[in-house]
Amino acid sequence: MLESHPGFEVSIPLATLDDLGSRFIINVPEEERNDLVRICFQIELAHWFYLDFYCSENPNLHQCNMKEFTHQIFNHIPFLKEHAQNTDDILESWKMYKMAVPTYGAILLDENMEYVLLVQSYWAKASWGFPKGKVNEEEQPHDCAVREVLEETGFDISKLIDKNDFIEHVVHDRLVRLYVITGIPRDTKFQPKTRKEIKSISWFHISDLPSHKKDLAPKTNLGMGPNTFFMVMPFIKPLRKWICYKQQRLFQEQHNGAKTNQTRNKKTAEIIKQKQQQVYAQIFQDEFVEYLQGKGSRPRDHRNLSASPSRIQRLKSNQPSNRDREKHSLGSLGHNDSKTVERSYVFNGARNSHPTNTSEGTMHQKDTRNEQEEPDKISVPDMSAPSWVHFTLDRKTLMSCFDF
Repeated sequence: MLESHPGFEVSIPLATLDDLGSRFIINVPEEERNDLVRICFQIELAHWFYLDFYCSENPNLHQCNMKEFTHQIFNHIPFLKEHAQNTDDILESWKMYKMAVPTYGAILLDENMEYVLLVQSYWAKASWGFPKGKVNEEEQPHDCAVREVLEETGFDISKLIDKNDFIEHVVHDRLVRLYVITGIPRDTKFQPKTRKEIKSISWFHISDLPSHKKDLAPKTNLGMGPNTFFMVMPFIKPLRKWICYKQQRLFQEQHNGAKTNQTRNKKTAEIIKQKQQQVYAQIFQDEFVEYLQGKGSRPRDHRNLSASPSRIQRLKSNQPSNRDREKHSLGSLGHNDSKTVERSYVFNGARNSHPTNTSEGTMHQKDTRNEQEEPDKISVPDMSAPSWVHFTLDRKTLMSCFDF
């Protein structure tokens, strides 16, 4: 039984007090030791650790309250013994300050929201936590979080923080709010801005962190006991729920975006198809007009093409034009001459000769008048039918046959 202060007897073994003192109090920087209110925050962490791990594993230990625990610590730690008589007043000042000063920080996640950044403090030896700190007078919560993360990690989250996206938890009557920041590359170089405050900075997979004090995931995967992350435990379950919600929302946004892109691509394809049809229609129209006008020749009025005086005169005299000769010559290149049908017409549509049968059975119509007048000249028939002479091209009707 250890007597810590008149009226207080706490059964905490000396070995336990030594361990708690080395973890949370003895390593406090020299310049901070004179701030007894801040020392009380470290004593509070030691008290949580004592109840969560020592008392849970050994039911015989006395589960003292914060006041009893503080008296024991002040009577055990050498540089605090001189203030042991004023412990009650120090605790009262600490409680007033604590209620008025909440803590703000941030949870930094990687791009895939699988790893979280934790810091290890010189004050809480072998314990990991989120970068956070107490707010200054008239300082906004998100500004406090930005400042604390910058001081403890050297990383600026001012352009990434969302004021409305945070997880907060009341830990032993103290409000702790952590803003969630995603998309931090794991190869980012972190460097604390303050001296002797942060010992280590490291990424941890979320599945390796404990959500309660009996969770053996860190022991199995990291070789560390759950007590190493006792300041992280209250936020693990809410963090996992937050990540699940964000992943579902992201999946929904991607699904809706894919549907939107599919609809947009379909509309774009229809527009492209319509433009292609317009281009093809214009090409066909240009080719058709070029055909009517005659390639390489002077443009002619295609509406009166078949009824031109020169053509009627040629038909009357039964003299084929150069174009007709060319067409006849090209048309007979791929056929047997013995099977070629020759026809001759006059302007009034009457035939000049009667059909005769050749030895191959092919029907021929010869112009006997031309044969008598020019016996040595090969007759080149006109390829135009009588009806073509009187034909007038209806451009509107013809163009309607094309899908323009």
